[in-house]
Amino acid sequence: MSDLQKIHPVSDPEAPPHPTAPIVPRGSSRSEQGDPIKESVNQPPPLDPPRKKKGRRGCWCKCVCYTLLVLFLLIVIVGAIVGILYLVFKPKFPDYNIDRLQLTRFELNQNSSLSTAFNVSITAKNPNKKIGIYYEDGSRISVFFMQTRLSNGSLPKFYQGHENTTIIFVQMSGFNQNATNLMMTLQEQQRLTGSIPLRIRVTQPVRIKLGKLKLMEVRFLVRCGVSVDSLAANNVIRVRGSNCKYRFRL
Repeated sequence: MSDLQKIHPVSDPEAPPHPTAPIVPRGSSRSEQGDPIKESVNQPPPLDPPRKKKGRRGCWCKCVCYTLLVLFLLIVIVGAIVGILYLVFKPKFPDYNIDRLQLTRFELNQNSSLSTAFNVSITAKNPNKKIGIYYEDGSRISVFFMQTRLSNGSLPKFYQGHENTTIIFVQMSGFNQNATNLMMTLQEQQRLTGSIPLRIRVTQPVRIKLGKLKLMEVRFLVRCGVSVDSLAANNVIRVRGSNCKYRFRL
């Protein structure tokens, strides 16, 4: 019995080797590292590195500090200038006194209205050696009894030099309706106390002259309390007491 010959397949040495990975057509998105399309879908996009927040609070604090520093320097500079001017010129408040108050008209009309007219003599003193005072237009002087204005007037425009004393004459007039109760109050006040308290208010625009420098205009306010013996027409009223206060207003 003849022996059966077994034939085993022999690989062709000239044949190309078998591929170890699946062959992917050219242009395919698949590679040896995997499918990039699927990986891009499954994996979240990379996050940007965190940015450092700007120090807004620090900038705000710096601005506030610089602003306060500038204001402080301005205050120091202004204070130094004012101190130097004070030492050089040695300013003093002017002094005013009500010397004479004459009532030329004080008449209660038939319709219960009151007509009044005053002549006032004021002594103004400028005690400063190096400061002059310009009295400008727009002044106002008024005489009050309690809260009722009796008369109005204005001061003249003039310049008062260094260490000068000027006497100012002012004419005032006024008109009040329904003055019956006012007259009764005046008569009762005179009967009980023997005097009548009046208030005189003066608002005067002035400009101060320091050497050759003429400063900005300010308003000089004068408030005087005057006690008189009576309010009789065509009579020089005797001033029993006078107390004045002064202040400036820009």
